[in-house]
Amino acid sequence: MTITLDNLHLRVGDFELTADFEIAEGHKIALIGPSGGGKSTLLSALAGFTAPVGGRILFGGVDITKLPPAKRPVTLLFQDHNLFPHLSAEQNIGLGLKPNLKLDVAQKQVVQDALARVGLTGHGTKRPAQLSGGQQQRVAIARALLRDKPVLLLDEPFAALGPALKHEMLDLVAEIVEASNTTLLMVTHQPEDAHYLADQTVLIAGGIANAPTSTTALFADPPVALRRYLGE
Repeated sequence: MTITLDNLHLRVGDFELTADFEIAEGHKIALIGPSGGGKSTLLSALAGFTAPVGGRILFGGVDITKLPPAKRPVTLLFQDHNLFPHLSAEQNIGLGLKPNLKLDVAQKQVVQDALARVGLTGHGTKRPAQLSGGQQQRVAIARALLRDKPVLLLDEPFAALGPALKHEMLDLVAEIVEASNTTLLMVTHQPEDAHYLADQTVLIAGGIANAPTSTTALFADPPVALRRYLGE
């Protein structure tokens, strides 16, 4: 499902961001640039939480600019997991299937399969406070899996994790999106994360989200805005 940002213009307070490009289906895209540059704002617009003041957002050629978040073909995973502390891991995951958690036998098995897929077999009855940070991330990823949307948006979900655990999570995400041909957009402040996961990178700086470029090529010959960000 191709994502088209057609002369998109976003405004939040005094901040403005423009974007005018396409993202082909199945790519793993890193969004990188200075803090406050608009990376999270762009994801928020794609997910339907920030309304543009101009331009359009199209998914697969269909204009979804005015669609509410629940009607969009995207899943947005935040840095803070958005897990409900009073619910167990399997209940938090089950929300991805039914918000009222009234699951039938087959759906309950789907939840258990999702737990197994993210390496949490046997942890389903635990609440978030009983899980490590990495395990909580796995629960959030499992819930995202069950939503079965063609576009996955990650807003720095692994920023608080150590290098080894972060790579483990990035590997898991890569495995999932490649198996389902999901399009991935991931906000990161770390060039090494872009190199590790993303085949393309979008540089967001100076109020402009630039068109996706090969990650390897972009960092091999970085433009001025990227060199400034990298401190070169």
